[in-house]
Amino acid sequence: MLFICFGVQLNSKAQDFHLSMYDAAPMFLNPAMTGIVEGQWRVHAHYRTQWKAVNFKPFQTALVSFDKPVKNWGFGGQISNYRAGIGNYNVLQGLGSVGYSVPLDKNRSNIIAFGVQGGLSQKSVEHQLHTFDNQYSNADGGTFDNSMDNGESFGGQSFILPELNAGFLYYYAKQQSILNPFVGVSAFNLLTPTESWYGADNKLPMRFYGHVGTRINITEIIYVIPKVLYMRQEQFQEMTFAADLGVFLKKSELYLLGGLIYRNKDAAIMSVGLKKANYIAKVSYDVNLSTLSTASTGRGGFEVSFTYMHQNKDKKTVKICPRL
Repeated sequence: MLFICFGVQLNSKAQDFHLSMYDAAPMFLNPAMTGIVEGQWRVHAHYRTQWKAVNFKPFQTALVSFDKPVKNWGFGGQISNYRAGIGNYNVLQGLGSVGYSVPLDKNRSNIIAFGVQGGLSQKSVEHQLHTFDNQYSNADGGTFDNSMDNGESFGGQSFILPELNAGFLYYYAKQQSILNPFVGVSAFNLLTPTESWYGADNKLPMRFYGHVGTRINITEIIYVIPKVLYMRQEQFQEMTFAADLGVFLKKSELYLLGGLIYRNKDAAIMSVGLKKANYIAKVSYDVNLSTLSTASTGRGGFEVSFTYMHQNKDKKTVKICPRL
């Protein structure tokens, strides 16, 4: 559920590791979504591969998460791993997440939620896999020898950083409503820890997300979700416009899911999926529209997500949730 938003045109630059189906992984998007689930608990898995067309070793993102509601609280955890490049640059991250939701009216239709995440990230790279100019020799007409001293001085091949993130979410959860809007903001790297391979005083900048939208229930069996995501990290910014569609097939008792996404000056993304009982499965593909499209021939990234929500037998105890 996301509401229609009007935004100015922005110069979009790709940030490290992002997801096209960003709201399929709720705690990756906003810690305030921890435990906001229609059921006893939720488990989610996500995988993305990108730039295989232009990179010998493509960028890969994988994560798994688990969360559950306990009255107005939500508790969960997320493990993610990012890998990119021939030097096997790798980020392994483990986070614990806590959320708290507050209804603003007696019908529990208007709800605000807060959340925090904390944990550790390990960043590593295999320097010996890289090649450098001074490992080339003019002897014998020109040769390359990676056993030669590369002339570089690295402070190490891995380091560990503390992580602290926080988020806020408002959503309208009345099931019979034609519109179910929501708006959320989240901030990451709040501790701005020092990260450097050379021992320099290099601070990891904070990263901010803003996401808005609404679910529009066109009929009892058809809905559409227009939505907007804005991301910023220092001078880098990115805006994504999207619309999801769901059609319920009564005979099969499942939803057919589809979506179109436009990431400003970067990519057009198409997604398809199914929702059956407690299961949601989706796949998407990025068509590259950036200045790299000549080299990539439009090939961008493939992404797949899977969610299982374990339902309560006693429906009266199920938390009222955003209608995503």
